[in-house]
Amino acid sequence: MKILIAGCGIGGLAAALSLYEAGFRDLSLVEAAPAVRPYGAGVNLQPNAVRELAALGLYEEIAARSATIGRLGYHNHLGQTVWHERRGLAAGHRHPQLAVHRGELLTVLAEAVTRRLGPGAIRTDAKVTGFERAGEGRLRVRLAHRRGGTAKEGVTGSTTGAGLLIGADGIRSAVRATLYPREGAPPASGTVVWRGITRVRPFLGGDSMVVMGDGRWKVVVYPLAGTPGTDGLVPVNWAASRAAAPGEPVDGATRPVPRSAFAPHFDTWALGDLRLREVLAGPDPVVQFPLIDRDPLPRWSFGRVTLLGDSAHAMAPMGSNATTQAIVDARALAHALARDPDAGRDPERALLAYDRERRPAMNRLALMSRAKGPEAVIDLACERAPDGFGRIGEVIDRSELVALTRSYARAGHFDARAANLPSPYSTRASAPAPAAAPAPGVVPA
Repeated sequence: MKILIAGCGIGGLAAALSLYEAGFRDLSLVEAAPAVRPYGAGVNLQPNAVRELAALGLYEEIAARSATIGRLGYHNHLGQTVWHERRGLAAGHRHPQLAVHRGELLTVLAEAVTRRLGPGAIRTDAKVTGFERAGEGRLRVRLAHRRGGTAKEGVTGSTTGAGLLIGADGIRSAVRATLYPREGAPPASGTVVWRGITRVRPFLGGDSMVVMGDGRWKVVVYPLAGTPGTDGLVPVNWAASRAAAPGEPVDGATRPVPRSAFAPHFDTWALGDLRLREVLAGPDPVVQFPLIDRDPLPRWSFGRVTLLGDSAHAMAPMGSNATTQAIVDARALAHALARDPDAGRDPERALLAYDRERRPAMNRLALMSRAKGPEAVIDLACERAPDGFGRIGEVIDRSELVALTRSYARAGHFDARAANLPSPYSTRASAPAPAAAPAPGVVPA
């Protein structure tokens, strides 16, 4: 059975590696871009995703390019702490939480795909535009190609056959659009976001992720390297955002803007040795884009077609979970196919099993992210104490804070109780999932 994966993002590449490990060899990936380029900004890998990457033999490569996150804090704009918790190894996990540049992670995965599946496994300049069923057990997948690599020179089309199509082609997935032709564009939230990476001196011990907000404006900051360079600086990922007031129209166009469009609002925001003015500084314009997500779906798998990652459950970036869940999707899908003895001939039952296992949890997590997930504690504190507070317990009861933060971790299965279990996604067809040995540097249970 030929398996075709639409999209060479994190989810698509992880799916290819997981399926290859499961024994599926007739695999190929198609990517709309002219090359698999290491673009983007920072992403977080929760311990459950790191566990799955370790099972694929990629832990050391990825950890060497990452920062280990040991602390997470939610704070108001005055620098007062609303909620603080340890993360990863510091919180008793067997595997760390890692922050890494998306391009670095993409490079590790793409190189692993090329090594294991062969140099012809990835076909670029091949955008999936739709598909049809073409007889018993066959799909005809439509592709578009840019002549000379540019839209100006025109677009040509072709088709390819597949026995199984996996839509990992992002939030504007053509595979999803074919399954749900009336859905339309992703809904905008009324919030605009600016993202960038700046080299600054390590802050708050060098392993902290910080989220600060005043109820409308927010900034998220975390390091992308654990060791400073020769200049004493580390790359720091930041994302600033502004939500519209009730009834206020917000320009959510994607375009470059000068830092003066947002950075002055954060000039006085500080926390310990972290100064937001320094983090957001720089001469180059940054890109403004709208915060969008997707509504939950009632079904991902139809016959020999299924979805994963943002194609299935694009969620607002409120809990550092999108990349994590795409990786777990990939492992879960390969596991479902490996465990079904008939999947090589007819994958439909296995795809439905994957759908039943992953979709309800991801739909719930997506709705929690839309409601700001654990970051809602900041808005709650600012609503109840807009001028600050002496002690957070006077504003929000601890039980309320615990409920908001811990419920999100449980929903994403990256709480210590769930993430410290052996991977449930063994891709061995005949044996139960084994307890994977900890990767080097990982604290055993």
